[in-house]
Amino acid sequence: MMSNNLVHVVFKKGAWIVEVEEELTSENPQEHAAYETREAAVEAGRELAKKNSVELIVHRQDGTIGERDSYGNDPRDIPG
Repeated sequence: MMSNNLVHVVFKKGAWIVEVEEELTSENPQEHAAYETREAAVEAGRELAKKNSVELIVHRQDGTIGERDSYGNDPRDIPG
């Protein structure tokens, strides 16, 4: 189980990559798969994040964060 890990979708080496990294040691993320399209990578990353109740971070092609979705362990004291 990936209890404290994050799932990232990033663009590198000409492909969209789904990576899993531990929150505290993000220097060497583990690559899970490469996809030709961003949409396919986001779908795979979302499934992985949901399955493991962790956060999904989707990056834009330039590396900046485009979106974040959490699928578990949300603090319940946040309004909204």
